[in-house]
Amino acid sequence: MKSIADARLYGILDLGYISADDVERFAESMIAGGVDILQLRAKDHDEHLIEALGARLLPLTESAGVPLIINDFPQLVPSIGAQGAHVGQDDFSVADARWRAGRALSGEVPPPLIGKSTHSLAQAVATESEGADYIGFGPLFATPTKPGRPAIGLEEIARVHATVRIPIFCIGGIKLENLEIVIAAGARRVVIVSGLLQAADVADYARKAKSRLLTAAC
Repeated sequence: MKSIADARLYGILDLGYISADDVERFAESMIAGGVDILQLRAKDHDEHLIEALGARLLPLTESAGVPLIINDFPQLVPSIGAQGAHVGQDDFSVADARWRAGRALSGEVPPPLIGKSTHSLAQAVATESEGADYIGFGPLFATPTKPGRPAIGLEEIARVHATVRIPIFCIGGIKLENLEIVIAAGARRVVIVSGLLQAADVADYARKAKSRLLTAAC
């Protein structure tokens, strides 16, 4: 399984952009393009549907060594067999999410990964101290994926990377068109949502984004 520390491109299968029937097709394309982590995000959908979708996705992600992360529902991680969960600032604490997602009761599987969204340097520092495995940092730009959430801009990217030691995935309105300025501001890892899901060629889009991130890391 790929390590969070080695990950550069984080993709989200967001049912706000794609249908439940298409999740496998998009997952296959994103994996083919080099996405390092896949999250299943299904706001306002039934837990049973999320569990069923996760079970359908798991064989694809596991065979590719790509961690599968469940958004907002850490309690579904054990039944799906996913690698972890992602929660928001107003959701569970990291400790609570990890307890709900716990699968390693007998040490047979790795402890669940827990990521948390942060919207400022102070929140990023606090989330690291909570014990999160990684953070999302943003939204950098206004995005319909996070309606009502103001953009935080690029100014704190360098500071958060200088301060926080766990992996930081910049998020929010990031696309190929603005990826270079995000990288220039100090980002090392990014989440791309609508840019990937609305691309004419999802795998090619992911491949281009991943190449730029790897080039910047050299």
